[in-house]
Amino acid sequence: MSPRLILKNLLAHPLRSILTLGSVALAVFLVCMLQAVVTALSSATSAASSQRLWVQSAVSLFVDLPLSYESKIAGVAGVETVCKFQWFGGEYRDGGSFFAQFGVDADTFGPAYPELDVVDGSYDAFAGRRDGCLVGQALADQYGWKVGQTVPIIGRIFPRVDGSAWDFVIQGIYRAKTTAVDERTLYFHFDYLREAIEQGAVRMEPGVGVYLVDLRDGAEPTAVMSAIDALFENGPQRVQTTTEAEFARQFVTMLGSVPVLLRSIGGAVLFAIFFAILNTMLMAARERTRDLGVLKALGFTDRWVFVGLTVESLLLCVLGGAIGIAVAFVLSLGVAKAIASFVPGFEIAGESVALGMGLSIALGLVAGCVPAWNASRLKPVAALRAED
Repeated sequence: MSPRLILKNLLAHPLRSILTLGSVALAVFLVCMLQAVVTALSSATSAASSQRLWVQSAVSLFVDLPLSYESKIAGVAGVETVCKFQWFGGEYRDGGSFFAQFGVDADTFGPAYPELDVVDGSYDAFAGRRDGCLVGQALADQYGWKVGQTVPIIGRIFPRVDGSAWDFVIQGIYRAKTTAVDERTLYFHFDYLREAIEQGAVRMEPGVGVYLVDLRDGAEPTAVMSAIDALFENGPQRVQTTTEAEFARQFVTMLGSVPVLLRSIGGAVLFAIFFAILNTMLMAARERTRDLGVLKALGFTDRWVFVGLTVESLLLCVLGGAIGIAVAFVLSLGVAKAIASFVPGFEIAGESVALGMGLSIALGLVAGCVPAWNASRLKPVAALRAED
């Protein structure tokens, strides 16, 4: 079937073709976006270091561990350094923006994360100032922050007694070499928080959210994890030690199997769109029954009819898929900024594009083959009689 005839058939019912095109575009757009979310959620796990362990309460991630645990963990064979991590959970500008903030030990945090590259200011300046902080490049770009600027954070988990904000002075801006480090995070001194609690400026009990353990070269992670867990088996607070990859995976699965849910949504959308396209092509083939009978009577083969209708369906779906992918690319930057605090690293990568285009081709082939097969088996006499 010639390209001109295929185009004429598609334009015979322009509204139906446009709606079908839009349906495919919407389905592929959703699949690309959902796949990008799944990829971003999985990237932190795949990029995690095998030399870092995380020690948390065996009861819940939201239960703090005693400060006294640090020295005991540091004494376990195979442990190089221990770094305290405390989720701060504050808001920038009263009632305004949210992003991740962590209190860390400056002397051990940097060496444990060689993936962190300070591109403006210096890590030493951060380590030397008690109220100093490090911010990611993406976070600095979002708010226009510069080195030396003061960032006021309203404490929600750790509110000051007088209601004032916590002031953090930017001493360095970092870039991440891998997705294991999020560029939309603020890191400050854990001791700045601890001292405020001990001085009564914050009414909270001192404690540590999690301990980051950096292993020595050659240390066996499984053996170290078992030793740390056994160390606190009888309390006062039992712990659960995991690899960094497993710790990241816990966040992904905190609300259930998020990747499976997202893929199920995408699959359901494709399933519905497939039947819509199949119905469209069946209607198109049925309306052309007499035309196909005339063409066969003139000598056009069954194969010619089959290929023509299949190509028509394929063209419609591929064009719709290309539109859906293009829209996903255009909107991905805005979506990435909107969900950066929850899904860092979101982008429409080659994997998502390949999946979207592959599904478009599959939809076109499968939806087109059924009516094309039926049309190719038509007898010219029967086809001509069908419209009499």
